[in-house]
Amino acid sequence: MKDRIDTNRRYPAALLVILLMVEIAALVVHRSATAAGQPPAMELPLTHVADIPLPGRASRLDYASYDPDRHLLFIAHLGDSEVIVFDTQNSRVVARIGNIAAVHGVLVVLEQSRVYASATGTNEIVAIDEATLKITARMAGGVYPDGMAYVPVTRKLYVSDETGGTETVIDTQSNRRTNVIPLGGEAGNTQYDAASRHIFVNVQSRRQLVEIDPSNDAIVARIDLQGAQGNHGLYIVPQQHLAFIACEDNDRLLTLNLLTRQIVQSFDVGGHPDVLAFDPGPGTLYVAGEAGIVSMFTVGPSTVSKIGEGRIGPNAHVVGIDPSTHRAYFPLKNVDGRPVLRVMAPR
Repeated sequence: MKDRIDTNRRYPAALLVILLMVEIAALVVHRSATAAGQPPAMELPLTHVADIPLPGRASRLDYASYDPDRHLLFIAHLGDSEVIVFDTQNSRVVARIGNIAAVHGVLVVLEQSRVYASATGTNEIVAIDEATLKITARMAGGVYPDGMAYVPVTRKLYVSDETGGTETVIDTQSNRRTNVIPLGGEAGNTQYDAASRHIFVNVQSRRQLVEIDPSNDAIVARIDLQGAQGNHGLYIVPQQHLAFIACEDNDRLLTLNLLTRQIVQSFDVGGHPDVLAFDPGPGTLYVAGEAGIVSMFTVGPSTVSKIGEGRIGPNAHVVGIDPSTHRAYFPLKNVDGRPVLRVMAPR
């Protein structure tokens, strides 16, 4: 009788243990999915078009910039110290521009038919002629030149010097450095706002967005970013007066109203978000992260909504957009031992 009573008590206890283990396992799976930026109820509204082999080694690829007139995508192959030029109409690589040491940033300046690249290995800014795809000038770029933005009115290029904590100013008419603006902290990405005609740069070690007047290179405002940790990535949608700030240390996307200077929305995104890109036709914002997760948002007149999130591929931290076809291009450093350009299209 005693053994029987003990057995009957043991079965419910074992059942409770099993149920508890199931709940813990479910919680772990949920947390793992969240940490990887893959909520089970959400996926990317994209379809896979192609994987196109890229030249060179399976080493790090960094920023990309698109020329819609020439249908050329310029990709910084940091690990190979070269810029890859990809023809989106014919889906092929048309040039490799070498001798750009540890190239990080790359930016097309349409009105000058020129591309600028930040060569972190030699602390230079390199000018490339789009017609010849040849290097035409080199200029000092600070200690660790990274992201770049161009101001059409003044024809100045602004380069964030991440380690030096400054903003380097380049006169693109003479291709000479004309100013160095101390930021007081580690610089993240830089963007131009066509509405205010001002430059904005993340100062990630101070959790601030700094505003610069290009007419005199003066800092006119420091905007504190509540909830920011490692605010590195930046994109501005001037029509909506919104700045989108990717925080790599806490995996957040912040929406800043540039008129009120207030954070109006905050979203979870995939691990270590880096590059942001925008497709103006449908109003789609892409946030690409080092963990391989891409998050997508619709930017409307009065609200921003998350529309998808999912894994694109290893280290999918860079995205370039063709606004005419709405295709998204993701340079991936290592797929089966080689670099590829993963092409996706909206469903």
